[in-house]
Amino acid sequence: MKKSLIALAVMAAAGAASAQSSVTLFGTVDLTLNRTSDRATVTDTVGGTSVTARSRLTQLTNNGYNSSRLGFRGTEDLGGGMSASFWLEGDFKPDDGRAGGRTSSDNRTNNVQPNTGFNFNRRSTLSLAGGWGEVRLGRDFNPSYYNVTVFDPFGTNGAGTTLLAIGGQAVETLGGFGTSGVTFVRVSNQISYFTPANLGGFYGQASYWFGEQATPATPANREGDGNGFGLRAGYGAGPFNVALGYSRTENDVNGDFRVWNLGGSWDFGVARALFQYGNDRHDSVVAGQSDLNGKGWTLGALVPVGAGEIRASYGQYRTTESDAFGSFRDRARKIAIGYVHNLSKRTALYATAAQTRVRGTETAVGVGTVGTENGRTTAFDLGIRHAF
Repeated sequence: MKKSLIALAVMAAAGAASAQSSVTLFGTVDLTLNRTSDRATVTDTVGGTSVTARSRLTQLTNNGYNSSRLGFRGTEDLGGGMSASFWLEGDFKPDDGRAGGRTSSDNRTNNVQPNTGFNFNRRSTLSLAGGWGEVRLGRDFNPSYYNVTVFDPFGTNGAGTTLLAIGGQAVETLGGFGTSGVTFVRVSNQISYFTPANLGGFYGQASYWFGEQATPATPANREGDGNGFGLRAGYGAGPFNVALGYSRTENDVNGDFRVWNLGGSWDFGVARALFQYGNDRHDSVVAGQSDLNGKGWTLGALVPVGAGEIRASYGQYRTTESDAFGSFRDRARKIAIGYVHNLSKRTALYATAAQTRVRGTETAVGVGTVGTENGRTTAFDLGIRHAF
C-alpha cells in the first residue's frame, strides 16, 4: 500500500512537471501551379535600335500563399510569471522534396548556399519572457521587415508579393551584400527586446546583431562589418494598427544598408484596408557614385467573403543612382488580385493573378537619355496550403 501511494505521488509530480512545459511540432506545406510570362523591350535612344525578348514558364512550385516550413517550438513555465522558450524553424520545397535555404553567419554574405541540407534558416531563437517583456536571442526577422510582411495583403508570398519586399532585397543585393538579400528579411546573431503586451495598445522591439568579424589585416573584414541594429514601434487597438520600422547593417567594403518604413491597417468590418511605405538605401563607398536609393508604397485590401477572402493590392517602387558618367532610374508598378477559400482551419485553396510593369531610363552626362527598357511580367498562382 505504501509503495502504491509513493508511485501515485511520483506520477502526480511528473504530471505536474509536464504540465509546466510543452514542445510542439508544426509546419506548413504549400504547393502552387504557377504560370509566368515576361516581355521586355530595350531601346538604344541614340542609335535608334530596339530589341524585344519574351519568355514563358509553367511550373509546379511552392509558397504561393504561405511559406512551406517545418519547425519545433517549446515553452517552460518558470513560475512567477516568467517563461523560457525556444523556436527552431527551417524551410523546404515540397514540389521536389529539397530542404534548406540561405542563411548567414556574418550578416555580410550568404555563406551557406541553398539546398545543401535542412537547416533552421527561418528562425532559431531562445527566449526569456515575463511581465517586463521578452528577450530573444538568435536568428529571426529584421525588425523593419515586420512592416513589409504584416501590412502586405499577400504576406510577401506568391505572385502578389509587394514590390517593397522585392525592391528592398534588390537594393541590398546591388549594394554587394551577396547574391540575394542577406539582412533585409532576417539577421543572424541577434539580441532583441520586445515590450510586454499590456501597454494599452503600444508595442515595440529593439534589436542589435553582430557580424562577428575579428580585427583583420586587410579592410575586407573590418571589425564591425555585419553589425547592425533595428527598431520597431507601433500602436494597435481595436480596428487600427500602425507601426514604424528602421534598421541599419554596417559594411565598410560594400557600404552600409539602411531601411525605414511605415505600415498600417484599418479594419472596417466589411473589409480591411492596408498601406505601407518604405525607403531602402545602400551607401556607396565608390568615389563619384551616389547612394543607391529605392522607395515605394503599396495600398491593399482584404475582403472576407463567406469561407474565403479576396486579396488585392496596387503599388510602386523606384530606384535611382548616379556616377561621374550618368545616372539611371527604374520604376515598377504592380497590381494583384487573389482569392483564398478555406476548406478548414488548416487547409485552403487559393488563386492569384498579378502584373508588373517596369520602365528604366539611363542618362549619360552631356548626352541625355541614351537608353530605355520597358518590361511587363504577368503571373498566375493556383495552389493549396495545409498547415499542421
